[in-house]
Formats: sequence, C-alpha cells, structure tokens
Amino acid sequence: MQSSNGRPRGGGGGAESPAEIREGQDQARAEAPGGMRYDDPWYDALASGWGESDGSGVPAPVPAQQAGEERGVAAADVYLEVQRSAAFQEVRSRYRRFVVPGVAVFLTWYVGYVVTATTAPGLMARPVAGALNVAMLAGLGQFLTTFLLAWAYARHARLRRDRAALELRWDTQELTRSVRGGAL
Repeated sequence: MQSSNGRPRGGGGGAESPAEIREGQDQARAEAPGGMRYDDPWYDALASGWGESDGSGVPAPVPAQQAGEERGVAAADVYLEVQRSAAFQEVRSRYRRFVVPGVAVFLTWYVGYVVTATTAPGLMARPVAGALNVAMLAGLGQFLTTFLLAWAYARHARLRRDRAALELRWDTQELTRSVRGGAL
C-alpha cells in the first residue's frame, strides 16, 4: 500500500514481509535530506508541499527558516506593538465581558445543583411528573445550559469579535511581512 506521497506504508495488508518493510524504512531514512526522518507517522513533509518534485525529478528545496536575530527581534516588536494597540485591547475586552459573567453564572448554577443534591435530597427527590423528579430536571438543565452557553459564546464571537480579530490578524501579518522584507 502506498501513501499519498509515494512512500511505502507498512501494515497495508499487502504481501510485504516485516523485513521488506524495515528495509524500505531504512532506505527512506537514508534518502531523507538534512537528516529528516520520513518514517515518523506524525510528520509528512511532502504533504505540506515541501520537497515535492519540480518536474525535473529532483525534489524542490525545503524552505529554510529565517536566519538572523534582528528579524526575530523586529517581528517580536511588531507583536508587542499589536498587543498594546487599542484594537487588540478592544477584542480582549469584548472577550472578557462575555466570558467572565458566563463562567460565573454557569459555575454558580453547577455548584448550586451539586450542593442542593447533597444537602437536600428530599427536595431533589420530589416528583414533578410521573417518574420525573426535580433532580432529573435539574440534571437535564445542566446539559441544556451547557449547549446554550456554547451557542451563545459562538454567536457572541461571530457577531462581536471575529471580524475585529481577523482585521487585527491581517494587519499583524502585513506588518511582519514588511519587517521580514516581504517574504514569508
């Protein structure tokens, strides 16, 4: 069985013996440029587009990391500047204005449920309708409020923060591109 990038993959149900699989892995390890290990299942350099053939049969070079501490320091300055900006502070403020009260209300409701269930079992056992009692309704209410809070969070993020955060991200990328000389 072949992977998407043409390298042999073990355990595919083919007629490969364990010795053949090990031999293929050793070859892949030996052929890897720069000591890169292709036998690592969590790393697939070719899936990211690096090292793919440019048509001449020779793999294209893997992009090197930006060398030079000055570029790194300048990029760090950009991120610090963005963090201090009014737009970033507004996005964080909107986030906190929703999350802090939401967490406080939900934790109060949850702790109230647990405390009531342990300290007032008679109240929680009181029947509401048929076999349905107060404890079951409150427990189902916990699930309902969890989903309700997740929906409210997603809606708040979509309406109040996502656009501003996306614009801030775009501006940050433009600033870091200009600091790095236009190439990423």
